[in-house]
Order: sequence, then structure tokens, then C-alpha cells
Amino acid sequence: MPYDYIIIGAGSAGCVLANRLSEDAGCTVLLLEAGSPATKPEIRVPGAYTKLNRTSVDWAFWTEPQKQVDNRKIFIPRGKTLGGSSATNAMAYVRGNREDFNEWEALGNTGWGYDDVLPYFKKSETNEQFGEPFHGENGPLHVTLSRQPSELASIFVDACEESGIPRNTDYNGAEQEGASMLQFTIKKNKRHSAADAFLKPAMRRSNLTVRTNTHVKSILIEDGRAVGVEVMTAYSDSERINCTREVLLSAGAIQSPQLLMLSGIGDPVELSKQGIDIKFPLPGVGKNLQDHIWTGVSSWSTIPTFNSLLKPFNMAKAALQHLLFSSGPLSNSPIEANAFLKSDASLTRPDIQFHFVPLGIADDYSTDIHDIKTFSKKDGFGILAILIRPESRGYIGLKSSKPKDAPIIQPNLLSEPKDRQVLLAALKKSMEVMNAQSLAGFSLNGLSFPHEPYTDAALMAHIRKTAETLYHPVGTCKMGKDSLAVVDSQLRVHGVKNLRVIDASVMPTIVSGNTNAATIMIGEKGADLIKSGN
Repeated sequence: MPYDYIIIGAGSAGCVLANRLSEDAGCTVLLLEAGSPATKPEIRVPGAYTKLNRTSVDWAFWTEPQKQVDNRKIFIPRGKTLGGSSATNAMAYVRGNREDFNEWEALGNTGWGYDDVLPYFKKSETNEQFGEPFHGENGPLHVTLSRQPSELASIFVDACEESGIPRNTDYNGAEQEGASMLQFTIKKNKRHSAADAFLKPAMRRSNLTVRTNTHVKSILIEDGRAVGVEVMTAYSDSERINCTREVLLSAGAIQSPQLLMLSGIGDPVELSKQGIDIKFPLPGVGKNLQDHIWTGVSSWSTIPTFNSLLKPFNMAKAALQHLLFSSGPLSNSPIEANAFLKSDASLTRPDIQFHFVPLGIADDYSTDIHDIKTFSKKDGFGILAILIRPESRGYIGLKSSKPKDAPIIQPNLLSEPKDRQVLLAALKKSMEVMNAQSLAGFSLNGLSFPHEPYTDAALMAHIRKTAETLYHPVGTCKMGKDSLAVVDSQLRVHGVKNLRVIDASVMPTIVSGNTNAATIMIGEKGADLIKSGN
């Protein structure tokens, strides 16, 4: 049977779309997800976050070798289950800066300024601590501060203040700059993913169909309009599903452009290389890739930290405590506190972010930050110093025309000299915070990582060895009017009728902070655009 709407991808935006569109009982909605249902028990446990990477719920992508980080390939986890990356991320709820959205509007995207998008952030949210005028109190997504923060999290905020970074209780409120405890998508000490918040309540509706383990091969384009999709499952290599209104692509910043290209929408030169018939030439598909990038600083601790949990007895005890009482150390995200700051006081918004982690990082450059098993068992704590407004741009390309082959991911990390300068400034400031009196009092013999000497050359070498992305790829189907724009301000794909992209890939520029909250907002606004006939 044909559906009115077909949504490709049950990630953060896709779950929002499924909920909001199926509110209209007069239409039928199909949500397609390549991954499995979110039954893996670690998904619900905030402290088990790092145990989800490289498992059945992770696409586990890798970039091309990155010239500016010692030619390393960088691991890029992406959620492969209901809820997408909201089911596998660190649960930080960060909207970005108001000027991020004003910039989108200034680039020609009418209706995407801060005053336009704030109601959609609020619509999604039930915030347990903060209310009007910046927060929602009746939305499906629960947002909260940690109920049991570690001792060092608040000490980090003290250390920031000692280092000239002001306290700021609510970075999602009137002002972003400053240090504070993080807000999380956690409800009753359990992860509250987009699937939990938006999809599960909607699945009771008879007009919503959710299919998992269903990989979309292509969007079907006939006479310049999207008419359906071709999928593959465990039972069939090719199944056609028809659509009467719109196909909505919400597969994320890596796979949305990949699927457009596989469907014949993209740069004609690149499509011709793979023997793909061109349905509509759109050279910007896959271009404009942006991501946040970070480097780390760490100290060994005089008091127990999260590292102690890695010992088998402690982990078993904490797991039992969370299972029986939904409490204890596993109720925390692996990151706890946050700061936003400027590398230059003349900037209109922060370009640096800190995440405080109650974890000691091995000091031999062998630790894989994505795999909890490789962390030291020695107690420690550290700061992730993050570049949040990168100038470097990369792209997503095709390795082949096979739908299940991973795409080329080339972010060109730190390719712009200014990015290297700002990240170096971020690292230096994070070291200053670590050495502030309040935090240094818990440090065993000062900084353990990076090693002396602390010359610019040595610190840049440290950056090249440690730099990773923060798993925030955006921008590859950018919204706008220029020659590389893929969608317009109503998120409609240029030149193709009945097809929209609604996910993080439409961001023309990356937001100043973690991207999940903004992606959910895009889903909310996208649903309203569809329902209003725009």
C-alpha cells in the first residue's frame, strides 16, 4: 500500500517527524530504519555510553586519513537503531548560540533566526530545572541536570571561575558564555532518546508504521518528483514502497547525501564516476561537511573517579545498583560539566567549549577515547578542549554505487590555519583551568597529559596526536540559495518535488555546541512546515 509520508531514518529528526506527522489521523506515515529496535540494555544506562560504539547499534564509520592530525583515520560513530545517535550519544543537551541561528537567517534562510527557532526548542522540552522564557515545561523530551554529579564536576566550575570564565547556570538561556553543569536528555536516571520521547508514544497510532532492519537503496524519482523508495531487507533485495505526498530524508549528515547521490541527485561528475543515472544535477550534495574537533588534557586524581568503576567488582556493583534502583554512578553521563568561552574578547559568540570528564586518560597516546576498555584503571580527570566554530570544510563522497558500502568521509580537519590557532588557544586555557587552585588540589603531581615542554610546537604535536571529532557532522545538504545549497528554507530539495531533507545535514553552518538539540529542533520545525503546506 502507498503511504502519504515516508521518513527515511529513525534518528533524532526522524523520530520527531514520525510523531508530529502522525498526529493527523487522516494521513499515513511510514518510518524506515536500517538498524534494529533499541533493545540493547546499555542504551538506557547513561554511564554505559562508551560501550555502544563499535557494536550492532553503531555504523562505525571512519574518515579518510587526515593530513593535519598525523594522517590518522578518525573514528565516526553513528547510531544505527531507533533513536539514531540520540540512543548512543553522551546525552548533552546544548542548543548552540542565538547568533548561530541569526547567521542562518542572514545567509538567506528566512524563518530560521533565533526568535523563530526558540519556540521549537521549547516545544520539544520538559526541563526539570529551568522554565520560561527560554525553556519548555510540557514537551515530550526530558532535560535535566545530573541528580548525582561527582564532586569534581562542581570543582571544575570553580576552577573555571578562578581562570576568568564566569559562572553561568543556564547556557541554553539568556547567555551562552560561562561555566556550568551540563544539561542532559535523561529521565529518572535513564537515557531519554528521541525514540523514547517522540517515537514510542506515537507507535500506538494505527496510522504510523515503523519498519526496522530495512535499508533504503534509493529514492525513486519520476518526472522530477519523489514517488517512493526502493528498500532491501533480510527477505528481499528489492522492494518498492510508494508515496503519495512526500519523501522525507532524515538519515543524517553522512548518509542523507549518500542516499541522494545513490538516487541520482548530486554532482554530475561524481555520479558519472559511479555509473549512476543523473536525475537532477545538484553539485552541493555532500559538500560543506563540518564537525567539532577536540584535544585533551588530563591529571591523575587524589580521590576516586569514574576510572574506579572500570574495576570488575565496582562495575558489577554499579550495574546492579542501576538495574535495581536506577541510581548510582552509572546514572551519570561520562561528561558532567561544561564551559563556553571566546579565544578573542572581540568575538560576538564563543568559539571554544570545554567538557569536563571524571576520567583519567592514559598518557602514552595509545588510549582510544571511544572505547572505555582502554582507559586507565588509575583514577583521573580531564578536560576536552573543543573547537566549536571551525572554518575547515570537507565532503561526503561515494566509494561505490552499492547502498551498503560506507561513503567517503573527508572532513579536512584543521585544514584552515585559524582552526589550529584556536584549538591551541583552547588547549592552553584548559591547562590553565586544570592548574587553578581549586582543581589542582585534587591533582596528583600536576598535569599528566600533555607532557612537558609546553611550547607551542610541543602542544601542536600533542594536538596532532590526540585530536578527534566530537561526532557532530553537519552541513552536507545545506539550506540556502547559493550554488552549493541543497534545500531551500522550507527544507525542500532544489529541483525535485515532494522531497525534503530534515536533519543535521541542512545546517548551513555548525552550531556553537553539541548538535543533538538543534537537530531535534529542525525536526520540529520541519514537521510544522509540512503540516502548514509550505
